[in-house]
Amino acid sequence: MTLPRLDRVRPATRGPAVGAVLVLHGGRPEGHDAADGLRLPYLRMVPFARSLAAAGARRGVDVGLLRYRYRGWNAPDLDPVQDARWALRDVRARLGDVPVVLVGHSMGGRAALRAGGDDGVVGVAGLAPWIERGEPYEHLVDQTVLIAHGDRERMTSPQASRWFAGRVATISDRVARFEVLGDGHTMLRRAHAWHDLVTHFALGALGLEPFTEPVAKAMAAGDPDGLAVPLEDP
Repeated sequence: MTLPRLDRVRPATRGPAVGAVLVLHGGRPEGHDAADGLRLPYLRMVPFARSLAAAGARRGVDVGLLRYRYRGWNAPDLDPVQDARWALRDVRARLGDVPVVLVGHSMGGRAALRAGGDDGVVGVAGLAPWIERGEPYEHLVDQTVLIAHGDRERMTSPQASRWFAGRVATISDRVARFEVLGDGHTMLRRAHAWHDLVTHFALGALGLEPFTEPVAKAMAAGDPDGLAVPLEDP
């Protein structure tokens, strides 16, 4: 039986954990071949997980990088959503009822947003998320949500993520969306800016530090000004 795997990222927490971040990699619409750790979608998220662990370990934040059973979204089964929920159960079994932030890229962003209303989740970051029109959003009521999309994106739709952010902003006053100018789906040209945005968002959503000024201002501005904010370098 194929099982998902949660790779805990070093540096690990010392002492009791006060929160957790689950990092979800990308994939493709269909496919039941194994999602192993040597594929680019997984490797693309390793630097994000390491940045989160480096900043969060001393504050008691446990970071895990989820490895799905399969590479595909596989509707109607939604395998990565099932795997994300498995990972949430794993966190609760290991750490107790600590708050959790979900960080996902592309298909992983879609999975994170789908699981974002689950018990214990206090924040969701969708990076270049794969969003389709009609994507459900009502479960994210009062949730803390960050979306970021590059303006050179060719794989997923910035217009769809803007639409989705606008829908969520009707039911939550803690929604921010950033446009990463000069970057695309791989998030490589401005990698440091992506990592910094996500790391501080996660720590803010866990209540371990205030949100950065750009994120706080975007959330306060709401739709439209807070949902198309150019991401500045840190």
